[in-house]
Amino acid sequence: MSILAVKELYKSYDGQSYAVNGLSFDMQEQDFIILLGLSGSGKSTLLRCINRLIEPTRGDVLFEGKSIIDLKGAQLRQYRRNIAMIFQQFNLVKNLTVLTNVLTGRLGYHGLGSAFTKQEMDSALFNLQRVGLQDFANKQVKQLSGGQQQRVAIARALMQEPRIILADEPVASLDPATADSIMQYLAKINQDGIAVICSLHFLSLARRYGSRVLALKDGIKAFEGLPTQIDKERFKAIYGEDAKEI
Repeated sequence: MSILAVKELYKSYDGQSYAVNGLSFDMQEQDFIILLGLSGSGKSTLLRCINRLIEPTRGDVLFEGKSIIDLKGAQLRQYRRNIAMIFQQFNLVKNLTVLTNVLTGRLGYHGLGSAFTKQEMDSALFNLQRVGLQDFANKQVKQLSGGQQQRVAIARALMQEPRIILADEPVASLDPATADSIMQYLAKINQDGIAVICSLHFLSLARRYGSRVLALKDGIKAFEGLPTQIDKERFKAIYGEDAKEI
């Protein structure tokens, strides 16, 4: 059984055009799916529909065979524990310490005002070690580089003990060397048993790290398959006739 299944998913913001248009795909537990496509092709909208940050217009999303479209309250919070998000702009609290930011990944497990446990503190330090930041726990986030901040965001996501990580252009604001290192951390997490869906602009990173590619164009699936199957013809079908691979 697939861990995630998207079935004929549509999302319209204006009631006239579709940001996601009839999209269907399945995801297995071991998958590292790369989302490709131009800005505005529907990648971010798809990820936000999966996490129910926005509501689909119609269609279905199934997690472990059960629809998540109508979940509310405690059931929705429980589902979201399984689906961690990593954003392009990190979404960290810059004036707080690295450790405190990582611990916020546990807020979905806590009632209002309850304190973090020693086990959670130990888990936060362990996850910082996983991303090579064990010596930065007490530094303020604003003192870190962009790549280090994204690694804090990854450690925070791991605190949810997720089954799936959704990474929305996590390397778009980073230099090429730092971007590659972030992708290496995501690949290691995937090897440890967490499925990953990661939107990217660079086909070179898709080929290096993705197990599968899902390419969108105007909200429609333009390609689904192995990264090695994207030749010049398919590249132009995704990005346009005038596009050049970087």
